[in-house]
Order: sequence, then C-alpha cells, then structure tokens
Amino acid sequence: MIIDVNMHHLPEDLFTNEEVLNGFLTTAPRGFGEIAHMGMTEGGQRQLILEKPAGYQNLNYVEGDYTLESKLKSMDANGVDIGLLRVPVWQEWLRLDTCKVVNDNAADMCKRSNGRLYANACVPPWGGKENLYELNRCIQELGMVGVQVACHYGQLYLDDEVFRPYLKEIAKLNVPVVVHHTPLPVHWQSIYEFTNLRRELGRVMDQATAVGRELFSGMFDDFPEIKFIHTMLGGNWFANYNLLTPKKGKIKEAMSRLDASEGDRILGYLKNNIYFDTTHPASWGKDQVECAIKVCGADHLLFGSSFPVFYNWQAQGVEFMKTLDITEEERTAIMSGNAIKMFNLPV
Repeated sequence: MIIDVNMHHLPEDLFTNEEVLNGFLTTAPRGFGEIAHMGMTEGGQRQLILEKPAGYQNLNYVEGDYTLESKLKSMDANGVDIGLLRVPVWQEWLRLDTCKVVNDNAADMCKRSNGRLYANACVPPWGGKENLYELNRCIQELGMVGVQVACHYGQLYLDDEVFRPYLKEIAKLNVPVVVHHTPLPVHWQSIYEFTNLRRELGRVMDQATAVGRELFSGMFDDFPEIKFIHTMLGGNWFANYNLLTPKKGKIKEAMSRLDASEGDRILGYLKNNIYFDTTHPASWGKDQVECAIKVCGADHLLFGSSFPVFYNWQAQGVEFMKTLDITEEERTAIMSGNAIKMFNLPV
C-alpha cells in the first residue's frame, strides 16, 4: 500500500465562486508584502499567484489542478492508494469563514473518493471559542484525521504562547498535527532574488527554524502527547541532530560557547514528538534520503509528494522510493505503515 500524506487541497469552485476566491485574495496581508492576485498561465488557464516581494512569485495555484478527478487520475497512474489532503500554504492567513468552506469541500471530496482521500482540518490557530468549535466539528463530525497548521503565522512560530490554547484542544482530540511550510521564513530578505533559493531554500529554512524553535523552547513539556509532522524533511533536520546537540568534551574549555546540557532533552522530543514527511523525495537525492532514514529512523518518516505543485513529483517519488537501499520493513513503514498508525486510518 502507498499513502501520500501531502496532497494539496483547494475548494473545487475556487476559480468560479467569487465569494470563495475573495476569501483567499483578501486575506493575504498586502501591508506585510504578500501580494495576491489573479493571472493566466502560458496555456491560458487561470491561476492564483502570490508574490513576496512584488514581482517575485512564490505560489501559483492553477485552475483544474485541484479537482477530485485530477487527484484520483494521478493516484491511479502512480499506484497511490490513499491521499491525505491539506491546504498548501494559504492557511497562514485564512479567516474562519473561509476555513469552514475549505473544510466542507474537503469533507465532501473525501466522501466522493470512496475511501481514497482523507483530510486535515484547516482552522485559524488562535484559540478563540469559534475556532475551537470548528476544530472539533472537523474531527468529530466531518471525520478528519489530523490538523494542519503553518509553521509560522506572521512573525510568530508555533512555540509562541498565543497558540497554546489551540494546541491544548488538539491534544484532547489526540490527532497528529501536519506542519506545512510557508513560502519564505520570517527573515527572508537575503534569499528572495533567486528563484531556487526563494522557492526551495526558503521553505527549507522556514521548516528548520520552526523545528528548532519547537525543540529548544521546551513546548513539548506542556504537550508531551502531540505529534508534529513537518514537511521538507523538517528542513534538513537529519543533518542537524548532532550539530545542535553537542556533547561535553573530555578537555576543559576556556569558556562554554555552546550549551552541551540539552542533548538528551532535545533528542527525547525528536523521538517522541517530531516526525517528517519526505515532500517530493526524488528532488532530495538517494544519498540524502537514505541518510535521513538512517538518522531519523524509518518510523519517523512518511511519504509525501506535494501534488500537484509538479505532477511528476508524485510519479517520481513513488518510483524513487523503490530504489533506496533500505529494508522492505522500513520501506513499508515510510510508504504506508506510519501514516496508518499516526492518522488512525481505517485500512
């Protein structure tokens, strides 16, 4: 079985329903440099574009890419049995009224998929009672299997106190939290001019920063049961395990430039609270993904493609995972077992 835990969802009538479209266009905070507008692709399809700063595109949502039919067609072609839906990036700004529309459409799409699709709840994470009602509605009434959040909201990463009431409610519901990247980290000015730095490294930097703040803030002491699943391999966190948890040396140093006392605590959070999806693994390369599996453990990784940003990412990802020099037990865990267990999927 193959489960893709990162398939993007937008309301199917986004480009034809003026109210829904305005719900997306008007929430991107232009005063903070997020420029949302409509455009056309070279092939004549409408697209929703996000720029930051003006003139530098970070997101392109193309009409026709987000239908149930397009998802099932790709899944059938690539041997994907189940897909988990999330709103790509825009959840950082969406108002509650628009989130309700998004959630209702996702639930309806899942129902029409005959067990092929499941969804994550999309709710503003501010902890107000109406937001908490919607969160509970999504899980208890709409049958959603997890909750999605952005790795930061404005300048606030998820370790900020403002998110504690929302996280407390998630903990009660006992569902995993999918932490999707945003287009750029909070401090983005040094990378925006170059397309690949902006559209790839920006996401990696944002995830790595988010994971680091979650770990070093100690927030999981308050929520030991919560499981976060970060995209983009957590922004290369497999490369940072030892670097950021230094051990005390045998020789006395003139001064302590690094904190060598937190290693066991941080490694405990990584074991108990932090998981990663592989978000288009073929793009990372065989050596890198095998290293991530060796360091993080196959039980902490889940297959994800980020479909339909590139249709090829799902196809290449499925085939790529077959080439890795890992055990079949590890491959099964990454491709389906971990998702079934974490999201409590009825399969």
